[in-house]
Formats: sequence, C-alpha cells, structure tokens
Amino acid sequence: MLERLIDHSAAPLRVMVQGATGRAARNHIARMVAAGTTIVAGVSPNAVPGDTVDGLPMFATPAEAVAATGADASLLMVPPLSVLPAAIAALDAGVDLIVTVTEGMPVRDAMHLLHASQAAGATWIGASSPGLVVPGRCKLGFLPDIALSPGPLAIWSKSGTLSYETGLRLVAAGLGQTAWIGVGGDPVKGTRFADLVPAFRDHAPTQAVVVVGEIGGTEEEDLAEALLETPIGKPVYAILAGAAAPEGKTMGHAGAIVSGGKGSLASKISELEAAGVAVFRSLAPMVETITADMKGKTP
Repeated sequence: MLERLIDHSAAPLRVMVQGATGRAARNHIARMVAAGTTIVAGVSPNAVPGDTVDGLPMFATPAEAVAATGADASLLMVPPLSVLPAAIAALDAGVDLIVTVTEGMPVRDAMHLLHASQAAGATWIGASSPGLVVPGRCKLGFLPDIALSPGPLAIWSKSGTLSYETGLRLVAAGLGQTAWIGVGGDPVKGTRFADLVPAFRDHAPTQAVVVVGEIGGTEEEDLAEALLETPIGKPVYAILAGAAAPEGKTMGHAGAIVSGGKGSLASKISELEAAGVAVFRSLAPMVETITADMKGKTP
C-alpha cells in the first residue's frame, strides 16, 4: 500500500472517514478534499440511507461504505476507546490502509490492532499520528497545509510539532515533499521508520529522506539497522527531539522512554551515524545542509 500511495501513476485512494460528523472531522474533511484527497464516504453509527454531511454520503458501518463506494482506505477520527472497534470494522470491510489520529489509544488496544492489521495484510499508520500526505495527491490527517508542497524530500516523523517546523522551513527553502508520513510516537504502532525503507528505496522522485525522531524507544536504532542491511541509496538526514531533556525526568508521551542503554540521544546518534545518516542537534543547520546538498539536484 505504501508503494501505491506514493506512486502518482497509480489509482488514487478512495477514502472513507469514520467519525465524519464531528466538528473537527468536518473541518479537516474540507481541507483534505482541497488537498486532492478522494473522499468517498463518511461513517457514523446513526447514519441512515440517504444521509449526507456537507455533501458527503454517510453510512452506518464501514462495510456499507465499502460496498457502496469501493473505499479502500479509512481515516479514523473517533474517541480513544472507539479506535480499536472502529479500526477492526474497517479491516473486516476490506480496506488496505487505516490512519488513526486520536491521542490516548490504550496500549492494549494498539497491540490488538497491530496484530489484526498484520493478519489482514493492511497498512496501519498510528496509533496517534498527525497523518500522511502526498502533496497534490492525497492528505489523510491534519498535517499543516502551510508546511506542505510538492518536492524531492520524504519526511518521516515521530515527533509531530518538530516535524511541522521542519516541513515549514524546508518549504520556505524551496524543498517540498514527495511524501510526509507521521508514524506517531506511541510505544506500539502500526508503521515504524524501518518499515518505510523498502517503499522509498526505489522511489526515484524521492531524492533524500528527512527523519524527525526523538529520544526514547528503539525506533531510530532499528532504522539504522535496516539502513545497514538494505541501503536506501539516497541521503538521509535526521534531527532528534528531546536533546535538552533533563536526565531522569519523564517527558513527552509514552513512546519517549529510555531503558536498557537504548533510546538515549547518544545511542541514537551513534547508530544512525554508523548507518551513514547525517544527524543534527538543531534545525537550522540541518535545513542549511539539505538546501546546499540539494542545490542543482531538484527538477
């Protein structure tokens, strides 16, 4: 599914939005449509045949939405305790991609959904992800429009707000994205940095990858291992949030946990650099370096 997502020659995703009647959902549906997303259905348990919301046909279940519209992807904008049953219903309906943006999904529910999505052969972005975007093709979630533009860079982000600033500064420097995927910072998630390597390794429009990570967990170390095993063949730049976090103080969300010698800033920098990644401690030098490196390479 990731390969199809970033392939402009492939058929566009047909997206349903679960929880489409909420105020936030309705606001972001309009923004996603304006960004080029093909949204074909909304799902709300109280919907009856013929219902529409802002012109979008509504259905009571994902199965009904898929049967009527051919939806093959779902964006879930539902409360934390509703994410798991809503996602399972989408998987049962046969969608190939689910994106969950809700903060606070219980870890036990995330573990269940991870196994369910893998068993279904579907791609899950989340638990609490800001979403994903392929500029000019689709946007699922609430990545800020001001930081989006077509270009040669893939952004893979675990830290949401730092990635927004990263995207904004790079766009200001004339460097937009082939894709931006927010994997989220939860300890249990559907897609991790290492999972993105195969899809982007042979993706010619992507000329470089920008990784926005953070302290805690082993995701950056796992990415380094994946890059050593299967080199991506293009420059990779990284910045890590939490460099100034006081030692021994709990910060951020549940994924930002340092344990067993893994997850520290020093561990991540060491392993990423050993894999050929250019790691930066602050944003301005990274943007300057990427801009200089990409000069003359972009179309």
